[in-house]
Amino acid sequence: MTTDTVSKPAPTPVTIKDLNTENPRWCAGCGDFGIIMGLKRFIVERQLVPSQTVNVSGIGCSGRAPNYFNTYGVHSIHGRAIPIALGVALANPGLNLFVHSGDGDALSIGGNHLIHGINKNFKAVFLMYDNEVYALTKNQTSPTTRHEHPTNTQPQGTFLNPLNPITLALGLGASFVASTADWIPDHLTNTMKAAFDHPGFAFVHISQRCPHFDPNNFDHKNSNWFSFLKHPNGIEPDRRLADKTEVVEHDPSNLAQAFQFGAAERRYFGLFFQNKNKPRYDNILHGVVANAPKKDPSKILDSFLI
Repeated sequence: MTTDTVSKPAPTPVTIKDLNTENPRWCAGCGDFGIIMGLKRFIVERQLVPSQTVNVSGIGCSGRAPNYFNTYGVHSIHGRAIPIALGVALANPGLNLFVHSGDGDALSIGGNHLIHGINKNFKAVFLMYDNEVYALTKNQTSPTTRHEHPTNTQPQGTFLNPLNPITLALGLGASFVASTADWIPDHLTNTMKAAFDHPGFAFVHISQRCPHFDPNNFDHKNSNWFSFLKHPNGIEPDRRLADKTEVVEHDPSNLAQAFQFGAAERRYFGLFFQNKNKPRYDNILHGVVANAPKKDPSKILDSFLI
């Protein structure tokens, strides 16, 4: 039994305006604006039905995201967006499911749930907003804060090397691992397309600017510090920037090479790895339920009678 999302077009054309709710409440220049606009662009391009679309988030700056989509949404508990999203996927597999999580929400308090979300491989697009700092709690060290960068919790510089979200996801056996950035809108939306079309848990790492607390991170005006990964089965490099930086050929079925690019000091944007054949927990469980022997509800407890 398969429970892949079937993207049915909206009965009336969906526009960006239709998806808007209140004005987002983030700091000026925050990368979160670009991420939610990228997702709205994708929803409009695919004409996803808002009433069949769900955005789930945890806590943090990214946690506000569901409030800014005129779809169904859950602004949930810190680090628990994935199990709540799994519940949605099991209860109604026909929904378009997007999970929003920050670097702390995903890799610190929610790290255990990320492990099992990746392993269960249920159908969802997981968007990891990575600004490399706890911003909502005013500039604290996060799991991805770069070594020796000063924060309010470690003012003399972060003690440890950061976790690497790409190699972490690859090491956990993710069936889809991609990376993009909030300031590269076409590449961002194209990455969301590839993730949405993937039959499983799609891990999308998004480099996200935080100009209020870390204005010198992510030099978005230059492209000499990152490269694009390119392949017929991958994600096209951004047309505006492809001729201004390095473009590397990479087959997303090559896991060993994906680890090499993921572990490199230079940043790479594109599709690192994809395996469309990994078993899915949601499909398996729905199959078990569908094939279970039918019982008269009035006799379900008969075996417990003494």
